Amino acid sequence: MAANLYKNQSENITKTWILMSMFFVLIMFLGWFASYYFGNALIFYFALAFSVIMPIISYWNSASIVLKISGAKPASKEEYYDLYTLTENLSITAGLPMPKIYVMHDPVPNAFATGRNKEHGVVAVTTGLLEILDRTELEGVIAHELAHIGNRDILLQTVVVVLVGLVTLLADLFIRATFFGGSDNKGGKAGGILLIIGIILMILSPIIATIIQLMISRKREYLADATGALLTRYPEGLASALEKISGYSGGRKMKKANHATAHMFFASPFGEHSKKHKGFMNSLFSTHPPVEKRIENLRGIEIK
Repeated sequence: MAANLYKNQSENITKTWILMSMFFVLIMFLGWFASYYFGNALIFYFALAFSVIMPIISYWNSASIVLKISGAKPASKEEYYDLYTLTENLSITAGLPMPKIYVMHDPVPNAFATGRNKEHGVVAVTTGLLEILDRTELEGVIAHELAHIGNRDILLQTVVVVLVGLVTLLADLFIRATFFGGSDNKGGKAGGILLIIGIILMILSPIIATIIQLMISRKREYLADATGALLTRYPEGLASALEKISGYSGGRKMKKANHATAHMFFASPFGEHSKKHKGFMNSLFSTHPPVEKRIENLRGIEIK
């Protein structure tokens, strides 16, 4: 039986917030353990404050940073009239302000959305995307990117990236400080067991944080696919675009592919969505869900 679009959206939102809660629990544990180990409660309060303040600062400057890294340039309405009017029509349908449009001169078909809020949204596409997609397919991709803006994924992804950095920083500082001696708060059998568990988690926490980040990224891609399909009322357009993009760029790397921004793109800028990149570990550390699964979900959507 065909999947229900709204059920897909609800499930992905719920799973995303569960993963975000896991993130904060991990950070709070790391901060608490470090403060316990070194006998300094300020460490815990620092971790708490940093996890709130830094995402806000990063979020405010995220668009300019991403556009510079990707080499995207402003696209004029005169030069890219069809892209501009298509985006404008979809924005009106979605109830969103018209985003700024940027173009990346790259033959590999791809796109991303950024901007600190709906009023400052940006959609960037490659020249390769414009060349290989027909209008309905391009509408599907643009609707997907507008969905990221409407679903506030930019805020979420910015927060997640900063939290991963914070987890890595805490783990690194703890491991370095341990070599130079910690506190005297390590006595007793129970304290020794807690110390061992804490050290193991400190070492593994950057890996755990990265996995959580990638899981959130994949859930947001599924949600944007479902929301984009609702916006165009034609899931096949997006499914067909995914088939073309994966067939064309599978295994091909974009000119300015960057691990820091890979999760923001419509498809992996490293070509990881090709069929040869299968297996549990590749899937676990991938920024995007399998193309085959995304297409299957889209073609199972029931628009009512």
